Formats: sequence, structure tokens, C-alpha cells
Amino acid sequence: MLYLLLSPLADDYQIFNLFRYLTFRSGGAVMTALFVAFIAGPPIIRWLKSVQGKGQPIREDGPQRHLIEKQGTPTMGGFMILLALSVATLLWADLSNVYVWSVLIVTIGFGGIGFADDYLKVSRKSSDGLPGRMKLLLEVAVAGGAIVVMTQLSGNPQATALALPFFKDFLMDLGWFFIPIAIFVVVGASNSVNLTDGLDGLAIVPVMIAAASFGVISYLVGNAVFVSYLQVPGVPGTGELAVFCGALVGAGLGFLWYNAPPAMVFMGDTGSLALGGALGMVGVATKHEVVLAIIGGLFVLETVSVIVQVASYKLTGKRVFRMAPLHHHYEQKGWAESTIVVRFWIIAVVLALIGLSTLKLR
Repeated sequence: MLYLLLSPLADDYQIFNLFRYLTFRSGGAVMTALFVAFIAGPPIIRWLKSVQGKGQPIREDGPQRHLIEKQGTPTMGGFMILLALSVATLLWADLSNVYVWSVLIVTIGFGGIGFADDYLKVSRKSSDGLPGRMKLLLEVAVAGGAIVVMTQLSGNPQATALALPFFKDFLMDLGWFFIPIAIFVVVGASNSVNLTDGLDGLAIVPVMIAAASFGVISYLVGNAVFVSYLQVPGVPGTGELAVFCGALVGAGLGFLWYNAPPAMVFMGDTGSLALGGALGMVGVATKHEVVLAIIGGLFVLETVSVIVQVASYKLTGKRVFRMAPLHHHYEQKGWAESTIVVRFWIIAVVLALIGLSTLKLR
């Protein structure tokens, strides 16, 4: 909004030239989202406590200490993240950009699906929310619609091409077959973050690390100079997603203030599905779908641990892990929650650095 309103004034007033710079607007988005989360956090948490009573239902088949330590903590705190993220993005991004709207619509849409799931859990006082198939169908519909619109309106002749890291100028045009692949990336990323969200602060920091990484990637692939230097596929217009990623980092920082152990609020599916969907859409838009699996490797590990556990139990009757997802396995081994969380953060940082290194290793 500010970009469209104030950047035209730059010819008469030099100070407004700042609004033409992505770096300035990205920084503004970080601070705005952080401020909104700080201000809106306490009243949102009080309201959630008043309407939820006993808070998020705790899985009875999960770690037993959760039934004691986390009982009564309200969920749906992802609403705080979505509010801060949306306000900052709408304020600082170029609202004529199709990539911004595509990513924002998926984020809010997946947040709505997560909200419905959380609402059913709280109202029923059960850990069972939306049926799995219904949730998956809704996610596919939202992601598919946004991806089709983005590929058709972006004006990019390579919109349906798939890029691979470590290869210069490698683009495989898949045509309409790209759509189901992109949907898989977005839905997979969404549910991977959802599986990771099981301990205080465990999911939100890796999400911020991934968002910051993709903020850099968005800025670079949207800039012709850097595209030429790095020999990466250029996607004009995706630079604006750096503003969105900045807003996501700011909103995540604000939420972490209240989600730090012991958490005052959980993000719930309202937050985890939305944040994962956002990262997936940014990965698709910037042609870094494969790199997303590297930067978000922690989420992939958590998801694989669940798949391996279920497959092993069904085929052999034996469990590979003491409990899945992976973070619960280490809980059952006696690791302290803070130890698991911090070590998983370290893994997320290392994977992000590896993912960013693919920008030059081509």
C-alpha cells in the first residue's frame, strides 16, 4: 500500500525514494509485523483463554508429561501470526504483484483450514479435528487455485518449468504437469511444519530461518543483475516476496515472545498449516522447490520419521522410533525439551546455510 501511495512522490520529494527499495520495505515489514504481534498478542491470548477454557486438548498417546505441563495452554495462536503477517505485507508490499497475492491467499486459506481444525478440537475437547481426507482436499483446492492463477497471470514464460540446484540454466518445462508437483510441494510443506509443531518454540524458529533464507532467494532471483552473476533462473517480480518473508520473520519473532518455554500460547494448526503453506508457495514462485526441501530439511526429517514409523509398524509390527514425530523420540529417550528444541534449531541453521550455498554452486 505504502509503495503504491508514496513511491510516485519520489520525483518531487527525495525521501519517498526509500519506498522504491525492497531492502527498506522488507525491513519495514519485519518491524511492523513484530510491533503488531507484540501489541495484539496479550489481548488475543486473553480472549483465547476465555473461550477455550482448558485450552488445547492434549493427545493421550503422546508423552505423558505433556498431559501435566501443557494442559490449559490455549491454541489458535497462529491467528496472531496471520494478523501481523497480513498487516505488514499489505502495508509494505507492492499490491499489484501477483506473487504477493498468490502467497498471501494460500497463507490465509491454509490458516482458515487450520482454524476450523483447531475449533473442532477445542469445541469437542478432543485431539480429533477435521477428517484427514477433508483437510487434504481443502488444502489441494486452495493451493491448486492459487498456483493456476499465479502461473497464468505472472507473465513468466517459464512459469511451469522446474529448476534443479547445482545445474546452470537448467529448466525442465513440465507444462500442466507442473501444477500437481507444485501442489504437492505446498501441501507437503504445510503438513511437514504441522508435524514439527510439537514442542514450545520448536516450529516457529525453523520457519523464521527458512523465511529469512527465502527472503534472500526472492530478492536475488527477482534481480536481473544477481541472476546473471549467480547463473540462477530469474523470476521477475518475485523480489516483492522478500517483503512477505520479512513480514513472516517479524510475525514469528513476535509470536516467539509468547511461545517461548513455557509457552503462553500454541500456534495450533491455524499457524502451522499457514506457515508451511506460505513457505511452499514462496519456494514454488521462486523456482526453488528442491532447495526448499534442503532449507526446510528439519521439517522433512520430522515427516519422514512419521512415514517410516507407520510403514514399519504396519509391515513388521515393530516401531523404528520410540515415538513419532522425531522430537517425541528424543523426549522418550530422556532429553530435556529445551535441549531438543535448541539442537533442532541448530540443525535448521546448518540446513539453511547448505540450501543458500546452492545459489553459487552451479
